Amino acid sequence: MSIQKLQNHVIVRNEPFIEQAESLKPLLNEKIVTPTSMVEIKSDKEVIHGWKSEFVAPASTLDNCVYGKGDSVILDFGDHQVGYLSINIRPEGSPPDAPLKLKLTIGEMPVEIAEPFENYNGWLSSSWLQEETIFVDVLPAEINLPRRYSFRYVKLEVMDTSPKYRVVFENVECRAVSSANTNNVKIISHKDEQLQKMDKISIKTLADCMQDVFEDGPKRDRRLWLGDLRLQALANYETFKNNDLVKRCLYLFAGVPDDKGKVPANVFVAPKLIADDTYLFDYSLFFASTLHDYYFATSDLQTLQELWPTAFKQVEIALERLDENHILIDTADWWSFIDWQEGLNKQTPSQAILIYTMKQVIRLAQELNSPEMDLLSARLEKMETAAKTHLWDKQQQFFISGAERQVSWASQIWMVLAGVFSKEENQKLMDHLIKEKPEVGIATPYMYHHLVEALLVSGDKEQAKAEMKTYWGGMIQDGADTFWELYDPNNKDFSPYGSHLINSYCHAWSCTPTYLIRKYDL
Repeated sequence: MSIQKLQNHVIVRNEPFIEQAESLKPLLNEKIVTPTSMVEIKSDKEVIHGWKSEFVAPASTLDNCVYGKGDSVILDFGDHQVGYLSINIRPEGSPPDAPLKLKLTIGEMPVEIAEPFENYNGWLSSSWLQEETIFVDVLPAEINLPRRYSFRYVKLEVMDTSPKYRVVFENVECRAVSSANTNNVKIISHKDEQLQKMDKISIKTLADCMQDVFEDGPKRDRRLWLGDLRLQALANYETFKNNDLVKRCLYLFAGVPDDKGKVPANVFVAPKLIADDTYLFDYSLFFASTLHDYYFATSDLQTLQELWPTAFKQVEIALERLDENHILIDTADWWSFIDWQEGLNKQTPSQAILIYTMKQVIRLAQELNSPEMDLLSARLEKMETAAKTHLWDKQQQFFISGAERQVSWASQIWMVLAGVFSKEENQKLMDHLIKEKPEVGIATPYMYHHLVEALLVSGDKEQAKAEMKTYWGGMIQDGADTFWELYDPNNKDFSPYGSHLINSYCHAWSCTPTYLIRKYDL
């Protein structure tokens, strides 16, 4: 064990766990991908963000084109890529008597190519926006960009040469990388073409987020987050079955708890393993949930035995927030994520997540014949009774949350997933939710996943499929080749970060349609 101070937290590094995680670091599979076409990005108010791409010429004709100062070309790789770009550049005309100044703008969506990054005013760092300005002193040259990019489109813009020469771009390639092995995925032939396409795009989304950890997004934040990991792992069990990558991620989190035993919401893995200073009530509990799902997917008893104390500790810490009525204390000194929905009160959905996770931890305790099982069962019974006594509004037939008795989608969804009511009562609640549509709604694919799964566990496959087709199907209609971090069909410019330019358009928590389709036989 070693100690590391991090602002308000003291990190206790478990070196054996960290070494175990490093031993599971995967080799990345590589594939050379070339652009399919040259395109223009044109204004169109009818499409998402107001920009669309239009075919100009095959990419195979690029080496016939010559570019001088002020000229540019946009390359379309035909699908989402994650990897490293290389370009060969040769001069045309007189010998180059000045360096080439070349700007590259790299984007997942047409809007990132069309709207100048100089105009960005969001609250996340503009350094996430993908662009390069390079100077080439000697031509011809082979340029290998050192940074990894997440993109479909690349704009090459000649900022300056000299009046005496122009340039030709040749052999533009992406060395695409992923730890996912597509040969492990069982191909399904779905009679519903929309669900078939959804399954394919989900798998592509997951693969592009599978690097040496399960990243939340390969463009941004490129980090291992617990909430994303839980959903990625579920999709992985149904597709790639790279279970060692899940195991690696669990050991990474268990390797850097704070001095109270709490695991962080996310970790950095380079230049070494570092715990972020963000701690979320629900995400910490999802360590135990992810361990539960991993164990029942793999029967890996040794990992369960080693990580059980970490999992149990997350529940112990969470239980400290209960008041004398066994209800979570809702004050300003905690943060539970749940969703990006503005104004969402987190008390009741968080209570439900604690109940949901405790049931999973009790199942793990049974596997281990742990003495904590009886204690957990007694606490769980009191929490469920308290939820039905203090958080259920009989008149409205909804769960309420917080001092203002807020009715939200998240509260109903998570109480259904927690199994506080019977299946029949859950179905009635979900029918009531879909009919009444409370004002405090859903903001992210992350929460939409839980809506669909709540419908499925309550027995309504048809409504679940309808929601998937409206939501993920809407993304497909709006041009998604991987599923996005954020999507509001009624406000397609939505971003919690102040600008849709910074949104991630390949994001881990959006990859679950393949899990839902395969797990629930849709």
